[in-house]
Amino acid sequence: MAHRQHQISTPDATQARRVSSRLPASLMASVASGLLLGACSWIPGVHLVGINETSAPAGGSIGTVVADEPQAALVGHDVLARGGNAADAATATALALGVTLPSRASFGGGGACLVSRPGEAAQSITFQTRAGTSKGADRPAATPADFRGLYLMQLHYGTVDFNDLIAPALNLASTGITVSRTLAADLAAVRPALLADDSARAIFGRGDASTLVAGDSLAQPRLAGFLERIRVAGVGDLYNGALADVYVTAAQKAGGGLNDDDMRQTLPLQTEALTTRQGGVDASFLAPPADGGLGAAIRYTTGASAQGTVAAWRASGNTSLAAAQAALNNGRSGSGTLPALPASTSFVVTDHSGMAVACVLSDNNLFGTGRIAGSTGVVLGASPARTPQPLLSAAVLRDQRNLRAVIAASGQNEAADAVGDAARAVAHETPIPHEGAGRINAILCHGNDSCRGSTDPRAAGLAAGTTNDSSN
Repeated sequence: MAHRQHQISTPDATQARRVSSRLPASLMASVASGLLLGACSWIPGVHLVGINETSAPAGGSIGTVVADEPQAALVGHDVLARGGNAADAATATALALGVTLPSRASFGGGGACLVSRPGEAAQSITFQTRAGTSKGADRPAATPADFRGLYLMQLHYGTVDFNDLIAPALNLASTGITVSRTLAADLAAVRPALLADDSARAIFGRGDASTLVAGDSLAQPRLAGFLERIRVAGVGDLYNGALADVYVTAAQKAGGGLNDDDMRQTLPLQTEALTTRQGGVDASFLAPPADGGLGAAIRYTTGASAQGTVAAWRASGNTSLAAAQAALNNGRSGSGTLPALPASTSFVVTDHSGMAVACVLSDNNLFGTGRIAGSTGVVLGASPARTPQPLLSAAVLRDQRNLRAVIAASGQNEAADAVGDAARAVAHETPIPHEGAGRINAILCHGNDSCRGSTDPRAAGLAAGTTNDSSN
């Protein structure tokens, strides 16, 4: 790995890494939990990570994080505050969401991120899950794709060691989170099915026939052990090493049908983003296989239905970036329909240098398969062979000199239309509409040092770093 500029490990977490490397994997969870209970809290104002404070900008905005789940947004902002860049903060936010919002962003799922730096072509990084290929699965699972995708993004664009960015999520899993309104609503939506699984009920149940509610505490020591193992052995261990064997065995017992080859074949894809220029504004969108980007781009340029565009694209069998860019250049829309699509969650990040990252994550179903991968504590994502591909959509807008907006959305079938409409509003300097099922997270800028976060006023997210102006 390339040398990194900053280190953000806490002394307690570093000690945990040294000690647990000498212990069997089965003991790592208890060791990590015991050591990290004394570690610093994630609460703002308390040092969660020990980044070199002199590396943070001396003045002006440090950047902004906007996410559907407040605790994860604060984790990302804390990384910015201690000198990390937008890629570092996005990685930490995504990993934190695996703990605070496992209904939509568990470590058993996948997603996509759009990365944009001033003066460079924006990049689309897609980390899609794969379907298990073992026979006899009664609840087919997806391979976990998040870690490889986030690692690729952070390796290319980050400034700190990836393993150090696991520390906040590990801390949250070990010391516990406060169940947010977003997680509580998801738990209530799937309560009967989720509580039917003993392992899931032990984590998310309240000891009776109900699930956790907003304000409850949730500690996940097994998940903390899983994260500690990745810190010790590296991301590759989950796909090619002993941890892969542990995960596959657990998934098999949970009816997931995964095998070692499925794990090895789970690879991220990085390409240039889809791009278009109108009225002096350069707009970049997620590229296939994250085809929600094409739908949003067509909505932005022509006003046509994003859902119809994506339905036609999927029916065509096309998968290449060149074909998608040609469709965008020609304004080629469609009139098909999509089935009910899986739930997702989105977040956006900017930093003081003008870098922007927008990500969308999904378990391919709310709480994936509804089962847990044994001692790892990971919610197994649902097999993409059994569910439609989620609509992952994000955009970044820049003018000749400055960042204009970073936009991402959840909202299942209407996410791409929401991103396209939000981008059109930014380009025309009108308020972002909040209509339909699409839920927008955005950062709106007037020059790189004058940005403000905006969450959807109908949701329960958080913009950390600037004033959240829900009127936009």
